[in-house]
Amino acid sequence: MAEVAGLLLAAGAGRRFGGPKALAGLDGEPFVVRALRVLTEAGCATVRVVLGASADEVRALLPDPEAALVAGDWESGMGASLRAGLRALETTTAEAVVVHLVDLPGVGADVVRRVADGADADTVARAAFDGVPGHPVVLGRRWWPEIVAGASGDKGARDWLKGRPDLRLVECGDLGTGRDVDRREDLPG
Repeated sequence: MAEVAGLLLAAGAGRRFGGPKALAGLDGEPFVVRALRVLTEAGCATVRVVLGASADEVRALLPDPEAALVAGDWESGMGASLRAGLRALETTTAEAVVVHLVDLPGVGADVVRRVADGADADTVARAAFDGVPGHPVVLGRRWWPEIVAGASGDKGARDWLKGRPDLRLVECGDLGTGRDVDRREDLPG
């Protein structure tokens, strides 16, 4: 079985939310801790957390602050975080990576396990919720250089994923909502 790493993108300032979503909480648990726990419980061997806004404050919440790295250009968008995270994972033996976003409290370890099942260096897989593509996304190591070269702005790997015939959509609507939290009103209640 191939080693699968976890990459948590948690750098955003959360302008529409009113502050960094990594620091927001649900049921007394900060989003960053919740998402990190999800990746760990799903079996990700190595997990890296990409920080930006309020990096010191977010890092202080992590059980292992060494798992965090700061994307120096995080303000340019998700592409910067994705590039920084994939570069950081190049030194690991992971064959694939689960890319997860900090603002998805409705995504649990069961979703991550389902999407990552059977992942290897050639994998391109993405969770879908009631047929709508979402996160997490699993990217085989073979593709990391291409993704790093093309990731920019707030699109991350969206353009790279678009229209790929090898993209495997994995239905997870029975396990969660996949809805992100953009505003405080979006918090599950």
